Amino acid sequence: MKKSYIWLPLLLLAAAGCQQAAGEEEVKELTLAHNQPTDHPIHLSLDRFAELVEEKSDGELLIDIYPNGELGSEREVIENTQFGTVDISKVSASALEGFDPIYSIFSLPYMFESEESFKQVMADEEVTDEIYLNTTDIGFRGLTYYDAGVRNMYTKDRIIETADDMAGLKTRVQPSQTSVQMIEAIGGTPTPMSYGEVYTALQSGVIDAAENNETALVNSSHGEVAKHYFITEHAIVPDMLIMNDDTYSDLTEEEQQVIEEASEESTAYHEDVWAEMVEESVEIAKEEMGVTFYDMDKQSFIDAVQPLHQQFQEDPDTADIYARMKEES
Repeated sequence: MKKSYIWLPLLLLAAAGCQQAAGEEEVKELTLAHNQPTDHPIHLSLDRFAELVEEKSDGELLIDIYPNGELGSEREVIENTQFGTVDISKVSASALEGFDPIYSIFSLPYMFESEESFKQVMADEEVTDEIYLNTTDIGFRGLTYYDAGVRNMYTKDRIIETADDMAGLKTRVQPSQTSVQMIEAIGGTPTPMSYGEVYTALQSGVIDAAENNETALVNSSHGEVAKHYFITEHAIVPDMLIMNDDTYSDLTEEEQQVIEEASEESTAYHEDVWAEMVEESVEIAKEEMGVTFYDMDKQSFIDAVQPLHQQFQEDPDTADIYARMKEES
């Protein structure tokens, strides 16, 4: 579906019904939606993205940011980005799995040996281009990624030492087929639900556990009801910045370069902001919320999910990107 821009002359003459005066530049305003609050590192990084776009375009490209899920859930904003009613959106890679299976690679447990190897892979343009451009035929393209941390297990009361201790543990997962398969592989009982429901579900006993990065303990107060955090490091699922492909194609080459450069620079900016928040969250969770952190021997978890790796190697939708990422990591 073709996206039509909202064109705003720098000198507003709408009331007089006048044409734009000769020599005046036109401003293109693009909408950007995401689901995080304005004090979250993601919003700060997207705000920096918007600043960079305005600076690099000399004010001819402007980004209007809508945070806090104001324009809908992640699935809704992905669909709206497909059809061009939203120009740009930040969503989790796991949410994109339902639109293109190539994004399921990020939910595959133990795909990356470490956060460093993940970043090394994502620095390879051949790898990222294969991912980012794979969805142009369904209406959107990837621009960049933002670090969303390493995902670990946390529980209300159960202590986990090996994968055997996951048996029957009702564990919240993102609405992702790969995430469901991961919990099943290690013996738990997967319970897909939206992120906003997790606190109450833990508190009431609907679920026994969840999996996420350390900031969830503090930002969403999960550390009030889940006192055991296990460093399983089972997945690295980034946030993705995506853009309607028609909107991108309608930009001039210079404007496309502005978007690309601002995207890349905002990712670099995000690294520092994110690292600070993780460190601060761990300190608050330990000292103020009474959460205990446990180092883990991950081998039993790694062994349990090997059939999933075999599945990804054999699936034509993921075999190529799996091999590329393993080669680079």
